[in-house]
Amino acid sequence: MTHVLFDLDVLRSFSTGVALGSYARAADKLGRSTSAVSAQLKKLESQAGTPLLRKAGRGLELTDAGQTLLAYAHRLLEINDEAAAAMRGADLEGWVRLGLQEDLGESLLPGVLGRFARAHPRVRVEACVARSAELRERLALGQLDLALTWEVAGSAPLDHAEHLVRLPLQWIAPAAPAALDTAWWSELQRAGPRKSREPLPLVMVDAPCPLREIVTTVLDRADIPWRHVFTSASLAALWAATSAGLGLSARPAFGLPPHVRVLDRTGTGLPALPQIALSMARAQAEPEAPVARLADLMREAVRDSATGR
Repeated sequence: MTHVLFDLDVLRSFSTGVALGSYARAADKLGRSTSAVSAQLKKLESQAGTPLLRKAGRGLELTDAGQTLLAYAHRLLEINDEAAAAMRGADLEGWVRLGLQEDLGESLLPGVLGRFARAHPRVRVEACVARSAELRERLALGQLDLALTWEVAGSAPLDHAEHLVRLPLQWIAPAAPAALDTAWWSELQRAGPRKSREPLPLVMVDAPCPLREIVTTVLDRADIPWRHVFTSASLAALWAATSAGLGLSARPAFGLPPHVRVLDRTGTGLPALPQIALSMARAQAEPEAPVARLADLMREAVRDSATGR
């Protein structure tokens, strides 16, 4: 039996083209000609023994086989890159103090810290989960080396910070339709939020919270009455209250648990919410090698998650 050995370089071209939505852009990013990347894709389809892409309008889309191979490509490339990082940083040692928001902690920490610990076993990582205001304060006091925070309009700029991604705030509802079988939801659908006899029930983080202020300001400008039905400092508690149908919440669609979902605003009369930026700030402009390496992994994980990878 002949064993198929997929070329990691070819898989990287394949994965990059899908992520960028264009193999011409992938060729440019990878420093190759478009014809070279096309040749790689032909080789990959030959090895797979089935088409991986099909025409869709003016572009291309993945076949079912292409979707399957893409998932394996991500895993193989991740293992390869992890092994390469481990070899480069085999002697890396030190201490990294990381701070991030609760929703980011649940969605990013397990994967990123697992990869980092395997590649750099001699580096100690201390992670804390807190609100943006506390993370900013701890960063300024030198108690953190690296912090990921949601940034909103009017926020004071952080030193040594970079914007990683911009995401829209979304209305968050229960995943189970039965949880919306409530009087306030029926009234919202019947009359719309402006004419409803009941103010829109909100499930939000305790004040002070810039996201909470954004949401209520948008509702006030739209002349939509609202009331807080549940507030908590715990994001897990907010998701529990939302999934129970007590009201709607609003967050970026990042790391949502399975019992809540982004609400389709069609037919609800609810206003669109603005975008907010996720930033990563460092305590030093030129951080130590362990901090720089963890920052690289966090940046990659955030952008992969934001693009659905």
